Amino acid sequence: MRLHRLEATAFGPFADTVTVDFDALAEAGLFLLSGATGAGKTSVLDAVCFALYGDVPGDRASARRLRSDQAGPEVAPRVLLECTLAGRRFILTRAPAWQRPKKRGSGTTPQQATVTVVERVDGEWQPLTSRLDEAGQLISGLVGLTLVQFTQVALLPQGRFQTFLRARSEDRHKLLQQLFRTSRFEQVERWLRDHRLALAEQSRGHERAVAEVTNRLSEAADVAPPDLTVSEDTSALAAWAGQLVAASAVEAEQRTEELTGAIARARRADARFDAARELTRLQGEHAAATTRLAELAAEEPQLDRQRAQLEAARRAVAVVGLAEAEAEARIEVDLTKARIKAALDKLADTDHRVIAHRVTALAERQAALTARAAAVRALAPRAARRADLLRAEATDHEARRVLAEEEAALIEERTELPGLLADARRRLDGARRADQAVAAQAESVRALEVRVEAARDRVRLLDELAAAQVELLGVIDTSQQLREELLTLRERRLTGMAAELAGQLASGDNCPVCGSHEHPHPAEPLSGAPDAATERAAQRRFDDAETLRHVHDSRVRDLETRAALADQRAGAGVEQLLSLSAAETARLAALRAEAETMPDLVDQVTDLERRGQLVGDRLTAFGSESARLAAAATARADEIAAITDELRQGLGDDDVDPAALADRLDQEVTLVDAALTAKADLDRAESGLRAAVRRAAAAARKAGFESTEDALASAVDAETSEALAAGIEAHEAALAATRAILADDAVTAAAAEPAPDLTHLGAVAEAAAQEQTAAHAGAELAARRSLRVRGLADSLDSALTAWQPVRSGLELATRMASFVEGKSPDNKLAMRLSAYVLAHRLGQVVASANQRLATMSDQRYTLEHTGRRGAGETRGGLSLLIRDDWSGEARDPATLSGGETFVVSLALALGLADVITQEVGGAELDTLFVDEGFGSLDADTLDDVMDTLDTLRDGGRVVGVVSHVPEMKDRIPTQLAVRKQRRGSTVELVRPS
Repeated sequence: MRLHRLEATAFGPFADTVTVDFDALAEAGLFLLSGATGAGKTSVLDAVCFALYGDVPGDRASARRLRSDQAGPEVAPRVLLECTLAGRRFILTRAPAWQRPKKRGSGTTPQQATVTVVERVDGEWQPLTSRLDEAGQLISGLVGLTLVQFTQVALLPQGRFQTFLRARSEDRHKLLQQLFRTSRFEQVERWLRDHRLALAEQSRGHERAVAEVTNRLSEAADVAPPDLTVSEDTSALAAWAGQLVAASAVEAEQRTEELTGAIARARRADARFDAARELTRLQGEHAAATTRLAELAAEEPQLDRQRAQLEAARRAVAVVGLAEAEAEARIEVDLTKARIKAALDKLADTDHRVIAHRVTALAERQAALTARAAAVRALAPRAARRADLLRAEATDHEARRVLAEEEAALIEERTELPGLLADARRRLDGARRADQAVAAQAESVRALEVRVEAARDRVRLLDELAAAQVELLGVIDTSQQLREELLTLRERRLTGMAAELAGQLASGDNCPVCGSHEHPHPAEPLSGAPDAATERAAQRRFDDAETLRHVHDSRVRDLETRAALADQRAGAGVEQLLSLSAAETARLAALRAEAETMPDLVDQVTDLERRGQLVGDRLTAFGSESARLAAAATARADEIAAITDELRQGLGDDDVDPAALADRLDQEVTLVDAALTAKADLDRAESGLRAAVRRAAAAARKAGFESTEDALASAVDAETSEALAAGIEAHEAALAATRAILADDAVTAAAAEPAPDLTHLGAVAEAAAQEQTAAHAGAELAARRSLRVRGLADSLDSALTAWQPVRSGLELATRMASFVEGKSPDNKLAMRLSAYVLAHRLGQVVASANQRLATMSDQRYTLEHTGRRGAGETRGGLSLLIRDDWSGEARDPATLSGGETFVVSLALALGLADVITQEVGGAELDTLFVDEGFGSLDADTLDDVMDTLDTLRDGGRVVGVVSHVPEMKDRIPTQLAVRKQRRGSTVELVRPS
């Protein structure tokens, strides 16, 4: 990378446009960037950084105030850098975000950051991009360095490497990690730590599972849990479970043997009790049979009367059937007479009292009615035709009426359609306008949301500002107090300076005050007089306080600026903006709702247009249909008149229904036929009745009865007959059964035995049964306990087996995580993995730095990288020592003087720049800046440093030295002078005359 030209407008301390011609400075190879403190020397480097990366290095980036306060309100900040990157010529133009005055009204409006990248191709400048992200990727890729790396390689910053030289290992670790991007090794450390924690949680889960199974096993075996450390001794736990399994099996076997004995005793007691009960039963049967036999003998007279009644009822059965047939014949005669009367009553125009005795007259009447019905039925089709025509006439009349109504409705619709179509088109135009306005309204809503967020930021920032102002006041008080302490200490030291000088005198040396080599009365120091070290410590405390005050002051100014910017972006209060945002959001919703109706309105307009065409076509069709219906109606009326005349002639009345008349005639024929049939049935029924009376009387005499009525008196129903037979049969069966019992030998023998004691024998059997039940319960409980203990022991074995690989993995993960974190005894240096990698890089930096340090320190000092922990450090690997070859001792860099610290820090910075350049693939850096620190060097050391800086110009590299030391102006004639003025700093190129 080589810089050619830099322009900065309203940037940092530069109110107007300043230009730096780096090509002119490159002619000398080494130039001085000089100026008073605060003039803006570092701001030139900030402008270069901002043009390349869109940001400035260090703490200045957090302030976010890059625009010059002295610039006019309308002047836009801008930085232009013309440079060569990777052999390609570019012009980079960037503008930071700033608040420009509003074009209308008062106040300011935010202006976003911008960038423009153009490249010179074939002698012409061609634009490449104006996007911030694309420009950042392009330039970072061409430079080959990140912003942090660039500021450590091309802009060697003031004071930073003195801090790096004296830093603790942890702080040095953070900086080197940013430069060398070794976060992947920290990711390995985190992964191992997270993996260890995950395995530890899994192991605790397995341990809880083992403990749970152990507790359940102790409950099942009814023993106390073992007093074991499960995580350390799993074999003892497995052995304990095996002992429980064996003990439960022995107990189950003992309980089974006890149950066998109890079952045998219960069976013997039950057998004795059953025999006693059987004897008691037989004795009871003998006593009951004797009593029953006496009862049956007393029932014999009643049983003889029942046998006689049953025998008479059985003889009357044959007569009962014939008597029932006689009764049925009488009923049939009566029913037939009723049918004849009913048929004749329906023939109202006939004298049935005469016809009832004249079958021939009924037959003649039937023939006449049949002929009349046939003649009437022949006219039925014509009557049906007239009915169809009349219905068609009514249908056509209704159709003509409906047609007329539809035609009138279509005419009315044709009149209304133009107005409806115009209204639909008007609403469609409104929906289209709403659809077009949605995007603008949505943008307005989004802008209000941004303003609302800005208003909320303003409230938050004002709260933070109030707190920061309180903190600033406290820091200012502390700084002033430390300043007063420093001045008091310095005054006390000046008072005792004579004694301090006297303490440095040696015999024979000249006095620095009077020049004498004799010192007869050297001054004595007062008690508690401060020395130089005490004053330096006080100065450091005051400097630290001032630095802290500057940080807090910058934060207050930053919060003030951010609050003002938020207020400008908001333009109103939160409540007011929320109300306005709600109204605009509601309007946006209304517009979207109206726009969503557009497809339906388009369909509605299309439907209305199509409906208009359809109405015209249907009106034309209606005219043709009306003419057709009129012609059909005329022809139908003529046919109806002809059929009416024909019906009047055949029926005598055109209103008579031929079919109905024919049906009535058929009914009369049916009634006459029914009367004839009923007369024949009556003759047959009366003949059957006489025969049934004769058969019933003959059967009664044959059964031994004098008449049919006597036989019916002796008859009983089937249920009574069955009851009589059953009673007789039951008596005979009971008598036989009782005699059989008394004849049984076992019953007879039992009656001769004494009665047994059932109560005592039952009590003995009950006690044996209870003993068996208890033994059975004990055996079952022991068997279940043995089975459960065996199952839980298997579960415990499975849980221990599943836990074993997790424990092994946790042990390995713990050792590895502890090792890579530097906490393991095996890690002798107590060095983290990432620190080990960075230690290798730091060793390369130290090796490169020592090549230049040897020249700049006249071969006296050498940097040493050690893996041992420094004082007060918990991790090693990144400690630095300085070896003094004059004394041969290695000591802490904090013991170096101010000039020595600068020389070592500069060598360290140059070494780091070399290593970073190699790390990114040898990025070409043809322009290099070294910022400040030369004022602490003596003349000889400054010569050595300048010689080293001269070596940096090898290969055409341009080196810029940033310093305000007057002596540097004599040593470096080519200068870029930055001058501080009330209206803004200026830049001037100074060349040797």
